[in-house]
Amino acid sequence: MARRKDEATSQDQSEPSPWATSKPNNYRDTFGARSVTSEFADPCVEASKASMECLNRHDYDRDKCLDFFQAYRDCKKAWIEQRKSERRSLGD
Repeated sequence: MARRKDEATSQDQSEPSPWATSKPNNYRDTFGARSVTSEFADPCVEASKASMECLNRHDYDRDKCLDFFQAYRDCKKAWIEQRKSERRSLGD
């Protein structure tokens, strides 16, 4: 059993930080990189992928990936705030 515990510890240490993706990419770059502008372009796609990869690594045990989910929510919130502030500044 001690060996298993050591293996789990080494696996957790190699896991990426969920907070590395908590800041959205510039959404203008996200939309500009596409050949067709779409409402489905998402500057938080890295955070989304990281949370899904965490679920895959932990056999869909949601409790082990809560930090990744929170990082995704933080990214989306920051993105929405960026869009709102830019729209306000364009309206002036």
